[in-house]
Amino acid sequence: MKNLKVLVIAVIMAVGFAAPASAQFSWGPKVGFTTSKLHLNKDALDSKNQTGFTGGLMAEVMLPVFNLGVDCSVMYVHRAAKFENETLNRDYIEIPINLKWKIGVPAIGNIVTPYLFTGPSFAFLCSKKDYKNFVENKSCDITWNFGLGVQLLNKIQVSASYGLGLSKAVETKAFDINGVETPIYNGKDRYWTVTAAYLF
Repeated sequence: MKNLKVLVIAVIMAVGFAAPASAQFSWGPKVGFTTSKLHLNKDALDSKNQTGFTGGLMAEVMLPVFNLGVDCSVMYVHRAAKFENETLNRDYIEIPINLKWKIGVPAIGNIVTPYLFTGPSFAFLCSKKDYKNFVENKSCDITWNFGLGVQLLNKIQVSASYGLGLSKAVETKAFDINGVETPIYNGKDRYWTVTAAYLF
């Protein structure tokens, strides 16, 4: 519930920022792939990079005077993590909300426009929470994204971003001799994402 309140506040702030009548609105489909790795709190286990995929819808609101804006997406994301011979697959509905700055380039701005963006991402687990009774996937995974991209012909956006996990994404469990559950390891997501979007 607390994470949901944070999400609602962030969306309200994004909409409030982009509210002026002069703002330019566009939206469209967005697809891509992600390479993720769990950053564990202990070094006894080694998590290896695994590739997943993502797809969904994106909306963008820009203020033409300052070349600043906000984009928000609703994405389905498949992430994986590999420990020894075990692969942990996780599926999320992810909502990234980014502050975006488009860098105006004289003469070619209508053809090629680079941009930078950053902001939080809220991923809600939609696959099973427990994995083989000793790994628990957390219901909400919060990260902060840093990225750059290029807009082509004012329609196509290709971007790359790095997500830095702020909350625990998974936690392993064990039981002591008294049957009391004890957490052993926890991991935060670190991932690269490359996407392409077509905006109307």
